[in-house]
Amino acid sequence: MTQTLTLRRPDDWHLHLRDGAMLKAVLPETARHFERAIIMPNLVPPVVTSTDAAEYRARILAACPPEFDYFKPLMTLYLTEDTDPNDVAHAAELGLISAVKLYPAGATTNSSSGVRDFDKVRPVLEKMAEVGVPLCCHGEVTDHDIDIFDREAVFIDRVLTPIRDAIPDLRVVMEHVTTKNAVDYVRENQNNLGATITTHHLIINRNHMLVGGIKPHYYCLPVAKREEHRLALVEAATSGDARFFLGTDSAPHTDPNKLQSCGCAGCFTATNTMSCLAEVFETAGKLDRLEAFTSLNGPAFYGVEPNEATITLTKGNPVQYPEKLATGEGPVTIFDPGFPLHWRVS
Repeated sequence: MTQTLTLRRPDDWHLHLRDGAMLKAVLPETARHFERAIIMPNLVPPVVTSTDAAEYRARILAACPPEFDYFKPLMTLYLTEDTDPNDVAHAAELGLISAVKLYPAGATTNSSSGVRDFDKVRPVLEKMAEVGVPLCCHGEVTDHDIDIFDREAVFIDRVLTPIRDAIPDLRVVMEHVTTKNAVDYVRENQNNLGATITTHHLIINRNHMLVGGIKPHYYCLPVAKREEHRLALVEAATSGDARFFLGTDSAPHTDPNKLQSCGCAGCFTATNTMSCLAEVFETAGKLDRLEAFTSLNGPAFYGVEPNEATITLTKGNPVQYPEKLATGEGPVTIFDPGFPLHWRVS
């Protein structure tokens, strides 16, 4: 028997669109189902100033097909040790940005311009707290002596807690959390703290990436962790707790850039995220909480209204998604959850 589920149109609170030919190809995959998205600023060169953000936003809107004219890119600035606090405040006053993004230098793709000395960005963080601009954190330390599977937990202790203790009014989003440690930290801290969870981290653990041979298309940063951590993420996402919301971190890389001796990190999930999430929530017996995770909790944290428009998911025969997305830069592999998807956006 056919089942249907109608939700307010979802938002993606962490998205990579890239630029140029890649932007033109991947943008419709998000705009088809999502009304708003927080756009990551780690281009080359990065989106550092209000002028950069305005120009990037214009390119995104120009690339958006007319049938998706409802789509709203929510811009972010890339935090550097030279970021001007007054420029951040000006961009916020204009309504040009929704957040500032913290990349510890070297943590992930195109993060070499990120922060090494956190004392140098304290004036920016204080100004952000004053004007109400959230800080979106890629929450990993990059010290060579810290195991890659421990870098999120160490970030909480060494970086995040000291920042929040020093500037308690700063609103912080822990992006793409991957560990029970991070879930517990959010739950223990009631004020000014939220967390995004990706589609792929709800589905894969590190065994999916490594057992039986390396699976490059499951390689992402933060890297997938043990099954106990994945289960903690599923429990958090399906709990209804308003501090957890969807940020796909959908990150397109061409196959040649993924399938090399030093391959890029990222999973491209924009195409089939809603189908994947419906399966995860149904398996958990929490399908009634999918709307909160995808459509309500994020707007509540960012202080905006939920979308008025709706989408409807229909359950039936398995959905056949393409394996690849063709782009002007080369093919991009679409995330394979490893199980049949029966829910489709109708």
